[in-house]
Amino acid sequence: MNIEKVLIVGGGIGGLCAAIALRRKGIAVDLVEIKTEWTVYGVGIIQQSNVVREMAKLGLLDAYLDAAYAFEDVGIYNTDGVPLVRIPGQRLAGPQYPANVGISRRALHKVLSETAIELGTQVRLGLSIESYEQNANSIDVVMTDGTKGSYSVVVCADGLYSKVRTLVFGDKYRPKFTGQAVWRYNFPRSPEIDHLANYQGSFGNAGLVPLADDLMYLFTTSHEPGNPWMDENHLAQELRKRLEGFGGLIEQLREQITDNTQVVYKPLEAVFVDEQWFTGRVLLIGDAAHATTPHLGQGAGMAIEDAIVLSEELTSGGTLAEQLDRFMARRFERCKYISERSLFAGEKEIQKDRDFDRIALVKQMLEVTAQPV
Repeated sequence: MNIEKVLIVGGGIGGLCAAIALRRKGIAVDLVEIKTEWTVYGVGIIQQSNVVREMAKLGLLDAYLDAAYAFEDVGIYNTDGVPLVRIPGQRLAGPQYPANVGISRRALHKVLSETAIELGTQVRLGLSIESYEQNANSIDVVMTDGTKGSYSVVVCADGLYSKVRTLVFGDKYRPKFTGQAVWRYNFPRSPEIDHLANYQGSFGNAGLVPLADDLMYLFTTSHEPGNPWMDENHLAQELRKRLEGFGGLIEQLREQITDNTQVVYKPLEAVFVDEQWFTGRVLLIGDAAHATTPHLGQGAGMAIEDAIVLSEELTSGGTLAEQLDRFMARRFERCKYISERSLFAGEKEIQKDRDFDRIALVKQMLEVTAQPV
């Protein structure tokens, strides 16, 4: 089937990468984003070797390497900062590119949004889908402002709280709180943090991620029974509490956490659509289909892979159903593995399981994701 025009719902990482990938294949793209101000939430993002490979394939990596921090290895330490293992990175994008990249979400969004628009994506803000009607040759969409459009496919990349997922599946798939939250805070980069550093013990897990020559961020996950409301005026104090017991560099940084406005706190929720992610001409990708926790650092990476695989399959012949079946065959088990293993790591943290082998899990994940998409 010849795909002429696609509507993408959601202007986050997955939606923008889908727009770029489809435009590079010559497919017309409209993108709607519910936010009226196209801002991004969060601090930074880790792009591991499989994601670096896909961003190079998408022709984007060179555009943001100067604004990022390239690194090779993952170091795992105990909670006092004593090294346990150094896991070497794989240069999957080729010898000229790094194994891994850390980048601020703002810098990445700038490159993705500007590239999508330069390639001809028609972007409209403050909009989402209100309803749709499918027929043999197209899908007719009514937007929340009453405007209408006709498309070959609607790609829903509208995130964890996807409105379109509800239109497709009703209330069958709702995000669930996992019992944990993640905290993040920016610091000037310490010279020794030239790699992803993860600090682990039976009572907690934290890490430091380089984002630029002069920037890194700290993260930690914590057990938050009942998903309590956090007073924004006490966030720095609460984050310092969550880091009690850590030694080494984490302990030194802990006392520097003083600015409540710089603490990014996020309860961890997850959802996995455990069946086909499409119905007719409507397809879910990214967090709308498989939102998971950050324990393996692959959430955005899976959305990026979704986007590239979709562009390949929609231009590879056959009926639309055949194209989307091929997409599912390439994506479902891989995303399910990341989802389940990430949640498993969080459960072991909550249980304070001293026998949990995080090192083995990280090594296994890197092996799995290094395989062709």
